[in-house]
Amino acid sequence: MTRTLKIDFVSDVVCPWCVVGLGGLEGALERLRGEGIQAEVTFQPFELNPGMAPEGENVGEHIAKKYGSTPEQSAANRAMITERAAEAWDGFQMRMGPDSRIWNTFDAHRLLHWAGTVGAAPQRALKEALFRAHFTENRSLADADVLADAAAAAGLDGDKAVEVLADDLFAAEVRAEEQLWRARGINAVPAVVVEGKYLISGGQPAAVFEEALRRIAGEG
Repeated sequence: MTRTLKIDFVSDVVCPWCVVGLGGLEGALERLRGEGIQAEVTFQPFELNPGMAPEGENVGEHIAKKYGSTPEQSAANRAMITERAAEAWDGFQMRMGPDSRIWNTFDAHRLLHWAGTVGAAPQRALKEALFRAHFTENRSLADADVLADAAAAAGLDGDKAVEVLADDLFAAEVRAEEQLWRARGINAVPAVVVEGKYLISGGQPAAVFEEALRRIAGEG
């Protein structure tokens, strides 16, 4: 018998631990497939820095201001997350350095919402394309051309993506979803919400997701 779990993956596309968490989640689901456990995953919006200006901010300066990290600590953390991401997501390349920037992601979330209206697979493909644009290619997620390129890379209609971005489509829907998840107590990401009531927090390895999802599936 197959058990299909409903999973909401609440995250931001400039969150490195969200890369690790998605890799871990998908690795776990691959392992659980043989046990008849599968999932429908929907990506939900969360902005780490909703007030950030369009020009973004140097990542080192941002981390220092937000967490009090020294340049040495930031470099060590980047190296550790880079290694974790490559392990969790089959060679995912993080090329963030001291001169990289972090961006306002509201438009990226609008595009992801639109992709979700097209289908689960296109939304998943766009999520990956946005991760790669930011972390691997160091491109600006505040740039409409970069976002449209990511949509095209994900197999979506590039002209429609341009229209979504230019006309401020789905802004109200994204704001409402962000408020909903914050009202439900989500204040850090990644947050993996299973069946609307079970929370798995953080960039966990596949083994942690596997154990939790197996237990949840067994309770259904």
